[in-house]
This record gives sequence, structure tokens and C-alpha cells, in this order.
Amino acid sequence: MANFPRAAIAGLGSGIPEKVLSNADLEKMLDTNDEWITQRTGIKERRIVSPGQSTVTLAVQAAKEAIAQAGITADDLDLIVCATITPEMPLPTTACVIQSELGVKGIPAFDVVAACSGYLYGLTVGSQFIMTGKYKRVLVIGVDVLSSMTDYEDRGTSILFGDGAGAAVLVATDDEDKGIIHTVLHAEGSGWNYIHVPAGGTRKVTSAETVANREHFIKMRGRDVYKFAVEKMQWLLGDCLEKCNLTVDDVDMVIPHQVNLRIITSATRKFNFPMEKVFVNIDKYGNTSAGSVPLAMSEAWREGAIGPGSTVILAAFGAGLTWAGAVIKL
Repeated sequence: MANFPRAAIAGLGSGIPEKVLSNADLEKMLDTNDEWITQRTGIKERRIVSPGQSTVTLAVQAAKEAIAQAGITADDLDLIVCATITPEMPLPTTACVIQSELGVKGIPAFDVVAACSGYLYGLTVGSQFIMTGKYKRVLVIGVDVLSSMTDYEDRGTSILFGDGAGAAVLVATDDEDKGIIHTVLHAEGSGWNYIHVPAGGTRKVTSAETVANREHFIKMRGRDVYKFAVEKMQWLLGDCLEKCNLTVDDVDMVIPHQVNLRIITSATRKFNFPMEKVFVNIDKYGNTSAGSVPLAMSEAWREGAIGPGSTVILAAFGAGLTWAGAVIKL
């Protein structure tokens, strides 16, 4: 029986704008305050792109860092997968623009759209190409510029979102003690209207009326999303532990989608994960959608919270509705 290679993470990177939008800044724009935002979300500030910056700007920054850490060049890549809901433009795919910016020619490049679960969807797709032997080096990027679709007149949503990117270089390995050992993907389309942008697609084409009605901004059913997020994060943690025969003691770090501190603590408490085993950076970046998990993972590595030999659980959920998880041995 053939032994198929496993996809291992060889390099991680992040891309974040310099501009900070703090709770104090939002106090000047909305009927809100730092205490209210912090208590309900755990967010103190978020990063926002400046004029001239875009989804590709952040993605390329993260990609270059991951490529350098992997000890390869962009020319060594076999595939680029970009997870985003804020594409550089309606067409072509953002991944193709990233390919051009990296100076790579000829290799396949495509986008994955699964909102906040997008990076884990992309990680799963990329790992499958490696496991089948089709490719040996795959760049997976999660990036979103949510400030482009955030309504800063809406107190319920504007406090949540920021801009950011994270990336990973996947390589083929025969080492049984390394690599992506489990992934799980799910979606429930009946909840599509829990989090959505009403206009800008073919259902409601952009017009003066849709712009005037502010239909190009994120609309969210907050209470429904909260309930869904806690339930699915708990399910994902249980699935990852069970399928990989792990206990809490076996796991070095849980890296969840940075959506809301209360959601994260509620979900991880069910399995008695101590907070020192749960990586949280939502206070600095807010919810960066597809950028959330890879940005957190890159920061955890850089800070020494995870490293070679660590067993990590990733968990995310988002619009669609989608949810996804992974277990990785670094």
C-alpha cells in the first residue's frame, strides 16, 4: 500500500496595517465607550488599512514572511490558495494578483470564499494537493480588509472588525510526527442571512439606491451568531480531540477564530482548557475574518507560545454559515 505524504507547515507569516483604530477613536464616531466594547467583545483596538493599501498589500506581506521562514523562494511554490471575502477586485482572483506581486509565473492560483472559516478551508484544500502527491509546496493565505465593508454608523458591527492577513507554506513530509493530521469542514447554508452583505452581487446589483441604503456593508444577527459560534466551537474542539485521540493535556495550544472573547472562553471552558492554552489576540486586531486564525498562529509562533513539536488545534466559524477545524503537529 502506498504511503502518502503529509502536509507540514514550514513557514508562517503575517501582514497587518500600521494604522490603529482604538476604542477611544470609535467613541468619537459612535454612541459607545471603551468599557462597553471591552466587556462585550474583548477588543481594545483594531488595525485598518491606509489609502493605497489593499487586500493584496497585506497578503503579500504575510506571504513573503512565510516564504522566508520556510527557507525557500517564491519560485519554489507549486500553488497559491488565497482565502478572502474582500477580493482585490471582482475579477481576476486575488490569488492571481498575489502571484504577480510575488514575481511567480505559471503556477495555479485561486481564491477560496468561506468567510471567517476561509483559511481553514484553504489549508484543507492545499494539504489535499500535497497528500495526493500533486504538489510539494503550497502557499495558503487568509486575508481580509473588513474595513472596506464595515458600516461605521452601526454600533453593533463597527466595533468588531479589523484588517489583517496570515500565511503558511505547506510542504510534503514523510515525518509521522509532523504535519496536518486532521481537518474538518462544514456548512449550513440555511443560515446565510445571519451575516451577509445584501448588495453588490447578482441578486442585488450595485446601484445608487443600494449605496444610499447602505446595503454594501455587513449586516449581522448578533444573538444568533453568538449562539452559533459557541455551539460550533465546542463541537469543533470535541471533534478534534476525539478524531485524533487527544486529551487536553496533549494539546499545547488552541488557536480559535478571534471573534469575541466571551465566545472563546465559553467554548474552551467546556473542555477545561486553561486560558494559557488558548491563544488570544483579539484585543489588538479585532475580527479579521479569514486573516484571523493564520494571523494568530503566526503571532503565537513569533512569541514562542508554540514551536517545533507543538500540537495545535485550530477552530473557526463564519458567514455561510461555515465552520472548520484542524489539528496540526508542528
